[in-house]
Amino acid sequence: MSNVLGTGQGYLCPMHSDIRQLSAGKCPKCGMDLVPVGTRFGMLRHMLSNPLHLVIMVAVMVAVMAAVMMMH
Repeated sequence: MSNVLGTGQGYLCPMHSDIRQLSAGKCPKCGMDLVPVGTRFGMLRHMLSNPLHLVIMVAVMVAVMAAVMMMH
């Protein structure tokens, strides 16, 4: 079911990088959707590429932590 592919080809499991296939599908180990190779950390790279995005991400994390702390 899993194939060994070159870099930049096919799909892989975000949790199990050893699971690679030529087409989209589900990981046989965990059932997660396979993602195109190279997109696994795409959102993180995007958020870190712009200082404004980084500030917003930190502000949201601080707000969530403050809300959780106020509940206890």
